[in-house]
Formats: sequence, C-alpha cells, structure tokens
Amino acid sequence: MNIQMLGTGSAFAKSFFNNNALITVEGRKLLLDCGITAPSALHQLGVSFNDLDAVLITHIHGDHMGGLEELGFQMKFVYSRKPILYIADTLVEPLWEHSLKGGMWQQEFQTLDDYFDVRPLTPGVSRELMPGLSVEPILTPHIPNKPSYSMLFNGSFFYSGDTVFDAELLTSLVRSRGVKVIFHDCQLHGPGIVHACLSELLMLPDDLQERIYLMHYGDDQPDFIGRTGQMEFIEQHIVYELERLTRTE
Repeated sequence: MNIQMLGTGSAFAKSFFNNNALITVEGRKLLLDCGITAPSALHQLGVSFNDLDAVLITHIHGDHMGGLEELGFQMKFVYSRKPILYIADTLVEPLWEHSLKGGMWQQEFQTLDDYFDVRPLTPGVSRELMPGLSVEPILTPHIPNKPSYSMLFNGSFFYSGDTVFDAELLTSLVRSRGVKVIFHDCQLHGPGIVHACLSELLMLPDDLQERIYLMHYGDDQPDFIGRTGQMEFIEQHIVYELERLTRTE
C-alpha cells in the first residue's frame, strides 16, 4: 500500500495544495478527498480523473471536496462513466443538497447518483473498497454539528480527516487496536479550536509520537522543522510505502 499526498496544506495555505491523497494498492488508485486544488495537483503528477478507481470523501469542506464538481463533469462528459464515490452515509444528502447541487443540477441530471456511483459507508464498520484495501470511517470532532470522519485503513493505518486533539482515541488506536502509522492534521499555532495543534500533539508519549506524521499544516511549516518531537512532517507529491514508515513494533 502506497500513499502520495497531492497536497499537505491547511485550508488557507498557498504554498501547499489542499490536504488530499492518492492511495495505490496493487495498481488500483483511490483518491482520498478531492479538494479545490486536487485537479491541478493530479495534473502536475500526470494523473487524470479517468485513472482513478474510486474516490473517498472524509467531510464536506471545500479543501476536501471542492474538486468533485469538476471530477463529476469530466467523468460524465469527457470519459462517459460514473466514478465510484465512497462517503459516510450521513454525508450523502448534505454533499448534494448543500455543496454540489447549485453547480451540477441540470434538467436531466438532478441527483448525486446521476454523476457518481455512490456507495455509502457505515461509520464504525469496516468495508473493503478494493482488493487489499478496507476502511473503517471513525466519527471525529471537527466543526460542531458538522460530521467529519477519520479513516482507519486495513486496521493499521489511521488518517485523520480533520479533527480536534483526542489523546484518548490515539492511545486506543495504538495500544488497543494495533495501529502502526498515523497521518494527523496539525495546526502549527494554538489554540486548536477545530484541529489538533502541534503543542497538543507534543504532549503525547514518545511511543505514540513515533507513529505520527504531520499534515494539513500552514505555509510557515519550514519554520517548524526540527521542532516536532518524535513526529515528522509528511511531504506532498512524495510516494510513501506504509510498510517502510512503520518505525516501531
């Protein structure tokens, strides 16, 4: 299983693309979030929408789903097929009604299903997305009354979908569930109102920090290199093998 971050930037970053990723398993490609900058990032990497086998959305913010309109239009009118869209069942209706309908509604195309092969996921339940890749959506707090889901892949790789700091969850994932690698959003400056901030993550014990790679950071990220304890920044566009990122047993 390989992961390549299309971008590692926060919602307001300009030096980095939106925090989206491309996961590859046995040649199949899953786009993990499709933010406003995802089409440009994919283009820079030489990947077209038609190269994707499926898309998975964590929550409904522009930096995580703002590129879905272009994806849907290109797949329908350029490539003549419906892309598979995995999304938590609680987000299906609001994705269309509150985000995509205004731009994508046409007389003959009036629902999300007209553009996408929608495959709802049940939070807390693991499901195989493609051979060799399963995911369990985990509801994590981000914006009050606006559901956001982090993703547990293959029972061992946790990818936060934007969440406030939750030491209890991270501890449980590592010590009770055997998670080996964590990609976590990181607000470099406190206080962490809707994201975990660096000062909070630095309070974690070393055995947890050693598994954590930081993403979703601001443009001043270079100023913080060497100031992240046992944690490391993940970089956009580099392909990482998850097995090689496992630093502890």
